[in-house]
Amino acid sequence: MFDLARIGAGLPVAETIDSLPSTGNVVIQAPPGTGKTTLVPPALANQAAGCGKVLVTAPRRVAVRAAANRLQELSGQRIGYAVRGDSRKGHDVEFVTPGVLLRRLLRDPELEGVAAVAIDEVHERQLDTDLVLGMCLELAELRADFRVIAMSATVDAQRFSQLMDAPVHVTE
Repeated sequence: MFDLARIGAGLPVAETIDSLPSTGNVVIQAPPGTGKTTLVPPALANQAAGCGKVLVTAPRRVAVRAAANRLQELSGQRIGYAVRGDSRKGHDVEFVTPGVLLRRLLRDPELEGVAAVAIDEVHERQLDTDLVLGMCLELAELRADFRVIAMSATVDAQRFSQLMDAPVHVTE
């Protein structure tokens, strides 16, 4: 289990993380720098304890590595990451690029051992990200134990809420 109070100290998202729904898909909207990328993945991992890993996509390789290293530093736990040509194993949380996740989905469409996928910066529309979102939403319909979380500072939350049939979790 992650110590969310320690990881989220000083982050605005920490004030609302306890109200994050523990099941189903969710759209998370919060301004830049509030702690979405840092605090939401370990919170999801705590909710999914024993049910599988949480994968978090970020649109760029540098962001994937930086987020994994930051969470590992704050939590003291081994946080994984995977980008083209470089990876590190992790147990509960792994950051990946959309391209890496798309290849995993094509190889293992059921994402066995994965409890949730959080798509960070979902507003950055890329073909890989859109495909990953669509495939994960289909998987969530087939697996009751799997969920999709869309995170962004600038996303049209109501539009994504309708698309994903998900509530919007807002942090100011």
